Parts: sequence; structure tokens; C-alpha cells
Amino acid sequence: MKLPNFQDLILFEDDDYVVINKPPFLATLDERFGGAPNILRLAREQYDDVQACHRLDKETSGSLALAKNPAAYRHLAMQFEDRKVKKVYHAAAWGVHDYEGLRVDRSIETTTKGKARLAYKGKPAVTLVRTMEAFAKHTLLECQPITGRMHQIRLHLAYLQAPIIGDQMYGGEDFYLSSLKKKFNMKEGQEEQPFIKRFALHAANLTFAKLDGETVTVEAPYPKDFRVLVETLRQYQ
Repeated sequence: MKLPNFQDLILFEDDDYVVINKPPFLATLDERFGGAPNILRLAREQYDDVQACHRLDKETSGSLALAKNPAAYRHLAMQFEDRKVKKVYHAAAWGVHDYEGLRVDRSIETTTKGKARLAYKGKPAVTLVRTMEAFAKHTLLECQPITGRMHQIRLHLAYLQAPIIGDQMYGGEDFYLSSLKKKFNMKEGQEEQPFIKRFALHAANLTFAKLDGETVTVEAPYPKDFRVLVETLRQYQ
């Protein structure tokens, strides 16, 4: 993939923080193997002491906060630890669902293979879920994780039998346009591709307190693949 210009990703910046709209397919931090490009490496080409205050899964797009100095990092890290940061995600999920402030309270534990699972003896995990729009076979959901467990939203939506489109790890099948479009014809010899090549989860906005106590909310527009997916689903109500 072509690496983005870091400056083009910036949604908010002051002396202490920079919040970006993370593109999909780019990890937040170094992965276990190799020296693949990631957000932190790109950021450190611009700022010497920058640190990621949290992380998004590689396939997840959206608002990601980085601190430019140690004091700013500690300040925001404490807010995450005390659950004072408000995180709102949008997910395109399988099935038609009508949720209004539904609270999912199911503990999660990580496994040895980079996955997580619901487990009675796991760590507490709470997500608030609300329906934004319902379509013919899918639903656009707003998810607010109160805790920050690994793969939390993905697991909790799978528990609700509303797995995220493209999230094959947790039961979300790929979406093909032919499943909705009756007169869908491929050119001879071509194979239909999934409409979106990742799981459809986007960190829509992030609210936190700056060092001076002022609260800031940063909204991240949908990237092209997520925007086109939602616009397409909208055509099939």
C-alpha cells in the first residue's frame, strides 16, 4: 500500500497532542514480526518524542490520539485508565437490529493466537450499542466501549448475533454486492470481490481533556471504503 503523508491525516493538533484519522491497513505500533511501516514510525518523522496514547486494530480506521511529550502522554493515559475518554465507533453489521442504548456486559480474555474470547473469568468489558440506520440485510451501529479490551466491539457484536461485515475472525462474513443487487453480472472470467476488504469498523470520534482541562471532541470522517459501503447499503433499505 502507498504510505500516506502524515500531515494529511491530522484532524486536530496543539502543543501537546495530535489526533489523526488513521487509514485502514496500517498498524498503530510495531507488529511482532519485521519492520513494517506503522503510524508511530510515520509520526516520529515529524515529532521526536511522540507516543501513541492508545491503539486501533490494523484494519480499523478513524480517530487516534498521539502525545507530543511525556506530560501529555501521562495525562491522557490516566484518562484512558480511569475510563474518562469517550470513544465512539461506527460498525456496519450483519442482520437487521433495533438497539437503543443496549448495554453489553460480557467479560473478555485474550488467547495465545492474537484472538480474544468471551469468558466468565476474563476481564470486565462493557459496550453501549445503538442503531443508527437499518438496511435490507445490515445495520449501521454506533458502539461506545466503556472499557478497552482487545477486540471488544467485534466480540460484543458477535455475541449479539450482529457480527461486523468482513470480520471473519468473529463470524462476520464478507459482503458481496450480488447478495443485494438482483441483476448483478460479472464479466466472463472475473470473480466477484468482497465489497470491502477489511472488517467494517471506524473510530468515528474521540473526546478527552487537554492538559489545561479543556475538553476536546475530534470527529473522523469515513474513509472511502467505509463511506461507499454505507452509501451502497442505503440504496437497499
